[in-house]
Amino acid sequence: MVHNRPLLTVVTHGIILLGILVLIFPIYVTFVASTHTLQAILEVPMPLLPGKEFINNYLMVLTSGSNSVGVSVGKMMINSLIMALGISIGKIIISLLAAYALVYFRFRFRNFFFWLIFITLMLPVEVRILPTYEVVAKMGILNSYTGLILPLIASATATFLFRQFFMSIPNELCEAARVDGAGPVRFFIDIILPMSRTSIAALFVILFIYGWNQYLWPLLITTDEQFYTMLIGIKRMLDVGEGQVEWQLVMASTMLAIIPPVLVVVQMQKQFIQGLTETEK
Repeated sequence: MVHNRPLLTVVTHGIILLGILVLIFPIYVTFVASTHTLQAILEVPMPLLPGKEFINNYLMVLTSGSNSVGVSVGKMMINSLIMALGISIGKIIISLLAAYALVYFRFRFRNFFFWLIFITLMLPVEVRILPTYEVVAKMGILNSYTGLILPLIASATATFLFRQFFMSIPNELCEAARVDGAGPVRFFIDIILPMSRTSIAALFVILFIYGWNQYLWPLLITTDEQFYTMLIGIKRMLDVGEGQVEWQLVMASTMLAIIPPVLVVVQMQKQFIQGLTETEK
């Protein structure tokens, strides 16, 4: 039985609103700082209402960047977008194919190969990043989109999740497809992929954010400013030595860096929730 308790309702809503304010306030301050001049930001106290430099600051970072970085934020956003899409799509394709092979094909040492893939989850990125860098350097793909994407597209987590989902699909579907004359490719395209769309959507959201927020790997392999991602570019804006950080441009760049992941989450939140919670396949 659900009891109507007005006091409890007020308290719970108050806690939720307080949590929202704690999360939103830093973003609001960042936005406000991105609409003022540097002099206004350095004043004490800093203004808490938007200023008049919104258009100028955002146009400046999108087209010309800052004095400490010789590439525009628009270019860095494109680099981050290419990297995030390449990593997320690559991981999903490879994981789908790997999981499909592990579940529906019979070959020797199948479980051994699965556990070999699974064990890689125990190796943190920092452990294998130097050997990976050496391989990428010998392949000559430093300062390239291939170098940014290729070493990160293997995913044991996605392979494991797809494998578990494929194992929940009734064997009768596979047998019926075989009776109808469907081969492995047709069965995969016509049956497995449509049934996996919510899981694919949920993983795409997670992997896109993972790719967009990459910092350590792009930091190691990009020395050419034309391949800087958003996080690297913002970090370079702060590395001015004895100079003055252009905080209004840094804040504007930070606000722009938030937009793509937020748009992906908002646009795909229904599929994301279904992919994480759907149990009836």
